[in-house]
Amino acid sequence: MEDFRNEYCMHTATCGQLRATDVNQEVTLCGWAWHTRDHGGLIFIDLRDRDGYTQVVVDPDCVSEEDFHTAEHLGREYVLKVSGRVRERAPEAINPNMITGEIEVLANAVEVLNTSVTPPFSIEDGIETDEITRMKWRYLDIRRPEMLANLKLRHTVTQAMRRALDERGFLEIETPILANSTPEGARDYIVPSRPNPGKFYALPQSPQQFKQMLMCAGVERYYQIARCFRDEDLRADRQPEFTQVDIEMSFVEGDDVCDMMEGVMAETLKAVGVTDVAFPLQKMQYADAMRLYGCDRPDVRFGMLLHDITDIVKDTGFKVFASVAQSGGVVKAINVKGAGDWSRGEVEKLASIAEANGAKGMAWVAFTTDGQEKSPIKKFFTDEEWAALKAEMEVEPGDLLLFAADKPEIANAVLSALRLHMADALNVPREGHQLLWVVNFPMFKYDEDEKKYAAEHHPFTHVLDEDVDKIESDPLACGSYSYDLVMDGFEVGGGTIRIHNADEQRAVLRTCGLTDEEIEEKFGHLIHALELGAPPHGGIALGLDRLVMLLGGKASIRDVIAFPKTSSASDPMTGAPSAVTGRQLKEVNLRTL
Repeated sequence: MEDFRNEYCMHTATCGQLRATDVNQEVTLCGWAWHTRDHGGLIFIDLRDRDGYTQVVVDPDCVSEEDFHTAEHLGREYVLKVSGRVRERAPEAINPNMITGEIEVLANAVEVLNTSVTPPFSIEDGIETDEITRMKWRYLDIRRPEMLANLKLRHTVTQAMRRALDERGFLEIETPILANSTPEGARDYIVPSRPNPGKFYALPQSPQQFKQMLMCAGVERYYQIARCFRDEDLRADRQPEFTQVDIEMSFVEGDDVCDMMEGVMAETLKAVGVTDVAFPLQKMQYADAMRLYGCDRPDVRFGMLLHDITDIVKDTGFKVFASVAQSGGVVKAINVKGAGDWSRGEVEKLASIAEANGAKGMAWVAFTTDGQEKSPIKKFFTDEEWAALKAEMEVEPGDLLLFAADKPEIANAVLSALRLHMADALNVPREGHQLLWVVNFPMFKYDEDEKKYAAEHHPFTHVLDEDVDKIESDPLACGSYSYDLVMDGFEVGGGTIRIHNADEQRAVLRTCGLTDEEIEEKFGHLIHALELGAPPHGGIALGLDRLVMLLGGKASIRDVIAFPKTSSASDPMTGAPSAVTGRQLKEVNLRTL
């Protein structure tokens, strides 16, 4: 493939391109003055661009007096054009930490293309500048090699996926950004329509319905690098606007989508140098993920599994456990290896994690390395119960048992959070990447706050064939054709086989609390498409930001997005969201209260 990096521009080489094989070549470089040093009449400039940096030497004998004066008075982040000859560095001057460290460019001309005021922070890796400041001056932050590398990684991932999907017969098709409001679990961002007073568009939470209608249209294989918008509370791996790799296929069953995606993921991971993931991937039942890990996105790179000890403690004298066990709840525990010698104060601080996940408290037992058994609850157990507990938990000296007793969903949430917290606290090894499928989610869950049923994935998910007749009569007994792609404890992709029968779709929406009139108003376009020969179809959506975050080893998706928002959904750089004028509001038939 021809290299066009140095075509149609001022430079003949990039600042990360030159090697010992280029010695004696005449080159022109363009970039930013990263560091400058005056060494006894010689000026050294580290010139940086997106490719890397090259050391430039300005010798008064090799440049004009004017150019040397220019080099003497350079400021940081001045934009330069430098021409000169590539030469070898002296052996003692070779920098093994630079990809261009064997050479330097002896300048014969130095031109300042633009000056710079003093930057608000140092443009280099390892800075301690707070994130808000970095976001306010994001274009400077992106000049840092680390941030540029993140965006290059994102590009590589995106292009690899495009190639893989193209090779598999998918068509890249754009779907509307301005659409109708059909809430899919989060609040919509709404946009007033000036030509239609009192009416609003909604920004898409996903292209879900449009891609299904593309299947009804006979497209058969679709993908899109799609922008999505959700007005929801934020956290490290969420943004109000985000990107997903959106995929849909016709004439498929669940395994077909998963098998196809494994091929795409294998090629994508190879493109970014990840070779330690074994394919085919493990498929874990949703029920097993909840039973063993307490969540549907398990990090399987380490153990510390959940144990159900309900039967052991159902008749114990510790009433907290016994009452939960006898009233239909569960008592579960994890064994934290290496924490048995923690102080009582350190252990009891963990109760805040339990309480944050819905528990009223947290019980514990410590088995110290010197053979002691410390716990405020031991006295309530019989010898037989205590022995059974130790056997079930495979207790050894140095172990710490943490318990949760509550409804299954709360007990699981508590221990899942404690498991991750303790892995961090003890620096439990979690090297490399581990991917797996979590499959066969329940179709419905009951929302205690709203007092109604909701779809576990989304209401367009096909119910298991054997459960279709239970949709309205026994929703919680319904399973679904669903599969999530999990990586390192994060959901990076969620998918289902879709409903392709209009009657089933109406039944699911009715169970989710919609009237027939609301179904027609909000989803009539989809229902009618299903009535007109919709093929069996299914798909998946990958969270591109989250995937790149994990591949780059970052703690937040903000580090892999060029211009992200803060946790309050604001942009410190542009000031968005901002106020609008009364005239602007009047044009769209709105006014402030």
